[in-house]
Amino acid sequence: MILSKHTVVSLFCGLGGLDSGFVQEGFEVIWANDISESAVKTYRLNFGREALCADLTKLPISEIPEADIIIGGPPCQSFSLMGRRDPADPNGRLIFTFLEIIKEKRPLAFVMENVPGMAASKVGGMRLPDVLRVQFKDLGYKVVKLRLAASDYLVPQARKRLLLIGCALRVPQMVAPDVFAKECLGLNGDGFDISAKAAIGDLGPCAPKGHRARYSSSEPSTFARLMRTALLSDYSLHECPRMSETDKRLVAAVPPGGNYMDIPDEIAPGRVLKYKQTGGRTTTYGRLHPDRPAYTINTYFRRPNVGCNFHYSEPRLITPREAMRFQSIPDHFEVVFRSQDERNALIGNAVPPLMARALAFSLKRALSLTAGSNDQAGVDSADAIQLRLI
Repeated sequence: MILSKHTVVSLFCGLGGLDSGFVQEGFEVIWANDISESAVKTYRLNFGREALCADLTKLPISEIPEADIIIGGPPCQSFSLMGRRDPADPNGRLIFTFLEIIKEKRPLAFVMENVPGMAASKVGGMRLPDVLRVQFKDLGYKVVKLRLAASDYLVPQARKRLLLIGCALRVPQMVAPDVFAKECLGLNGDGFDISAKAAIGDLGPCAPKGHRARYSSSEPSTFARLMRTALLSDYSLHECPRMSETDKRLVAAVPPGGNYMDIPDEIAPGRVLKYKQTGGRTTTYGRLHPDRPAYTINTYFRRPNVGCNFHYSEPRLITPREAMRFQSIPDHFEVVFRSQDERNALIGNAVPPLMARALAFSLKRALSLTAGSNDQAGVDSADAIQLRLI
């Protein structure tokens, strides 16, 4: 017995990365929300439906519709490596807003996504994810807490995310990456290339600001073909980044796969010399390696000192469209923004749609079991990935 199409409410939707995966798997998103005006405009442009611009801490829960599934990634700045990891921070409190909505609405299932740094935060001596898991279990949900690597699900980026997935019917479980690749996408995951070159190598030269770019004549990788739309001959946001003369000198000194340690002292600015003394900054002034996935794409990818943001073969920073490729955001996606920082925040904070689709695919399998099935995980044991529970 296959269940009918499930309805979804999306909280903190951003540009819709998590929603994209659920829509592709046949779920019906009936309501979405974000506090950012640019986010809801971007959502409307790409999904053809409205999202509500509102602060969930002030919106009465009664105004959120009933749905089978609630998904969302509460803002994670409080729990990132650069954040304070303080659940009392206003952004950190949004985690508990998500919990209160689940308590009130009691959906069939939920997915909450956040950064691994959330696990370092404590409430009353207990790690925050465990606090949440206990409270979700008290509501009657079967809950798994797991850490996912986006690269396992064909995303060309070393991005890790912590998830709490709950289901009222049975224990939810992620399918193995090779099962996702084969059964969902019709691909062989074993030979799938998620290198930086495979991710962005087919994008043509970057264009002047405000202009659209065209694809190169090179053969696109399998990943690139997933990102490209058949009728799309050109695309936006592949604009040549502005760089200072200092940064131009620095990128010329960093080899593919290198970082600030490769910059000669005689041309290194004071901050780089200080980094060399203190160490521990793997991605600072980092340059992509063509044969490896990108490091985590954050919201500062137009800055060379916060992340591995230099192109592997061209003497420049990556473009917004290249950052979107590393996030597995398809080329037809557009972004509405008022500033470059706002644009980059929408891109860097997004859940990679391919990873989101793997989540949706796994949850759909769990919800599609026959009532008398003995497999409580929703998949055959041989198909289940042995995830690192934390």
